[in-house]
Amino acid sequence: MVGQPDTGTVAAARAGDPAAVDRLVAGYLPLVYTIVGRALEGHADVDDVVQDVMLRVLRNLGELRDPAAFRSWLVAITVRQVRERFRGRPPAVPLDPDLRDPGADFTDLAITRLELSGQRRETAEATRWLDEDNRELLALWWLEASGELTRDEIVEATGVGRQHAAVRVQRMKGQLETARVVVRALRPPHCPDLAGVLTGWDGRPGPLWRKRIARHTRDCRDCAPAWQDLVAAERLLAGMALVPLPPHLGLSTINTLSGTATPSTTAAQAVPAKLAAKAGVPLTWKALAGVLAAAAVAGAGVAVQAYREPAEPIAPAAVVAPQAPPVSPPPAVPSAPASAVPSPSRSASPSATRNPAATRKPSAAPVSVKKGAGVWRFAGAEAALKDVGAGWYYDWAPSDDEVPGPAGVEFVPMIWGAADVTDATLKRAAAEGDVLLGFNEPDLPEQSNMTVEAALAAWPRLQATGMRLVSPAVAVGADTPGGWLDRFMTGAAGAGLRVDAIALHWYGSDFSAAAVNQFLGYVDAVHERYGKPVWVTEFGLIDFGGSPRYPNDAQKVRFIQGAAAGLEKRSYVERYAWFGLPAVGDSVDFGLYLDGDSPTEAGKAYRGI
Repeated sequence: MVGQPDTGTVAAARAGDPAAVDRLVAGYLPLVYTIVGRALEGHADVDDVVQDVMLRVLRNLGELRDPAAFRSWLVAITVRQVRERFRGRPPAVPLDPDLRDPGADFTDLAITRLELSGQRRETAEATRWLDEDNRELLALWWLEASGELTRDEIVEATGVGRQHAAVRVQRMKGQLETARVVVRALRPPHCPDLAGVLTGWDGRPGPLWRKRIARHTRDCRDCAPAWQDLVAAERLLAGMALVPLPPHLGLSTINTLSGTATPSTTAAQAVPAKLAAKAGVPLTWKALAGVLAAAAVAGAGVAVQAYREPAEPIAPAAVVAPQAPPVSPPPAVPSAPASAVPSPSRSASPSATRNPAATRKPSAAPVSVKKGAGVWRFAGAEAALKDVGAGWYYDWAPSDDEVPGPAGVEFVPMIWGAADVTDATLKRAAAEGDVLLGFNEPDLPEQSNMTVEAALAAWPRLQATGMRLVSPAVAVGADTPGGWLDRFMTGAAGAGLRVDAIALHWYGSDFSAAAVNQFLGYVDAVHERYGKPVWVTEFGLIDFGGSPRYPNDAQKVRFIQGAAAGLEKRSYVERYAWFGLPAVGDSVDFGLYLDGDSPTEAGKAYRGI
């Protein structure tokens, strides 16, 4: 907020005043850079996305009716551009840490320029371990905690309701806390057992390694203290300034004005950075500076003039080190969902030559009322749900705002954890249908992390919705006497609480033909113990022991066909959901669809059920 132009500057820029345009972009460029830098941490295309955002803002500034809404509008455009870069196209390959220059890594730059130390530095380092969606949300929430954005602006930028945004922020903070513990645990010297866990790790942060290391810290006497004395992230971030621009994006470049354009030039005639680069014109921030100075911003759009890089380097802007307020200790926060846990990514490489007959899309898959999938947001989710023949799906959330499904495929809401047990969230869930899924893996600290007593205390709120209730889904031991679920069911019966069906998760580390019977035997044992219908809300083959390991395509196909056949035959199994539908990025080793109509071999097998 400090140093950002007022509404008068916005109005003047909208009317076509080049000096006002210059001030507007110079004033807001640090905000855009901070959001994009945190959201795309470790990727080489931060500069490109920042440029895309500013060009889009300039082209459309004439359409902004209320100058007072400029910042919210700018943040929403920034988030859309981040999503387009990360999800609409293949993301850039993360830079090898050994090849990065000191200004290429956003976290390193933030630590250096903001002079971070102690738990602030630890928190900045932990951002590298967040899932993609959580890094995007962190970029906004960090600015809210530091006083640069408001919660309403975050709600508008993310396109979800205020309550849903609150839940997402809470989950993100939980994952950030877990990541901070991982950062602590990895500081040498490691305990001997952790050194064994890290065998095969390439040193790059990733969701599955975060989960694996966090599990170790929970069970290890030497590493468990890493969970203690975590100062709440809000307190660490309060009052922190925006990350200063690196020299190559400095304001001196913005202020280097050159070029000409005519007021009649429209957005359709603009030269996008990508096209200019392909034409052999290397666009730099000097080019953008020319846009700022010479563009006529009025209604239809803005002219973009391309410039060649000058032979002599542009002098970097002076950087003023921001003030960082002192911090004093206390609290911590909850945990985060497994909606997008996964493995080191591996890109799919389609064959260069295709047989037209081989690529012809098969007829629609048979729809099974039981068959479903756990889904997180990816391009093509709606089409993939229809293509696979799903009867239902869920996304670990109380509504389908983030992942809307096709007509005829039922969405089932979930109350993920304690933070979701509010009147507003329960009302939203009740509006989605007649069935409600209970808490997600409450037996794991990195998931909803609830004691049996806390879950039982919250359950009457879920029961008051009048919906059919599916039990909390434990990660392990659903059939174990005295286990988390067993104690919950005993407590519910004693308190007269209603639980209409049992949810369970299962992941097998044995990829042989025996896996099918191991899985179905567990499902049978859970049913026998409680005598209630069963919902298998996550299942798959992943070996979490040591370095994460995955089955080959033939093993996945064999397991899916055998397991699904067994589930379809069991009358007491009401629903089942493979983890998960997307096979993109970190989930390429176990997901079902690369996009809306490109199933993996596992996806083809699941579609054929």
